[in-house]
Amino acid sequence: MPISTQVDQGIAHLVMDHPPVNAFDSAGWAEIAASVHRLGNDPSANVLVISAEGRGFCAGVDIKELAADSGAIIAVNKACYDSFAAVYDCPIPVIAACHGFVLGGGIGLAGSSDIVFASEDASFGLPEIDRGAMGAATHLARMFPVQKVRRMFLTGEPISADEAYRLGAVESVVPRENLLETAFELAAKIASKSPRALRLAKEALNGIELMDVKTSYRFEQGFTLELYNSEESQEARDAFVDKRDAKFGKDKG
Repeated sequence: MPISTQVDQGIAHLVMDHPPVNAFDSAGWAEIAASVHRLGNDPSANVLVISAEGRGFCAGVDIKELAADSGAIIAVNKACYDSFAAVYDCPIPVIAACHGFVLGGGIGLAGSSDIVFASEDASFGLPEIDRGAMGAATHLARMFPVQKVRRMFLTGEPISADEAYRLGAVESVVPRENLLETAFELAAKIASKSPRALRLAKEALNGIELMDVKTSYRFEQGFTLELYNSEESQEARDAFVDKRDAKFGKDKG
């Protein structure tokens, strides 16, 4: 199966495994979108980790499908749009654990995520200009400064994981063998938080991203008020005052 999923202890995990380079046709991208949507709406999941097997994280679109039928671009564009939107709009935080090449649609997935980890062998790029295409500059711009985005987009040249870290695009760079462990360590911390708070936080963060600072803070305050009126918020405050760990959902009692 090119896409496998599981949920364990509040952590959802989606794994891409489509040799040789994790490049997907329109049907594959549609499956990614559907899987992310399903996991994001699973009440037992508080955080989602996206990773991959093989030589790299994701090489984007399967050019063979487009070479055989240029009209397939409509289906490909829609499936890519749906996949990136599913990650960005996912009700729970999304962590991308990237290794090897992160190209084209791989940038779309990573750039739509909330947090990105990279292995030492990772590289990030948009080679579309050399493939007769465009795409994912929007998501690249969520990771890198504007002039770096333009250089990468106009040249098709990738940058290393270390350079991505220097520019603040990734949380950390770790040895390949430690990538998943590192991502899951942070995922476990996030998964332990209030499910209600996590979902409101994700919605608030998405909402304020493109607003001016005063409007965005006003928007954010609405979610703060909504959370404060919940039982989980009261439990968090009580736990703080009582100097104990908060208990949410199934852990309470």
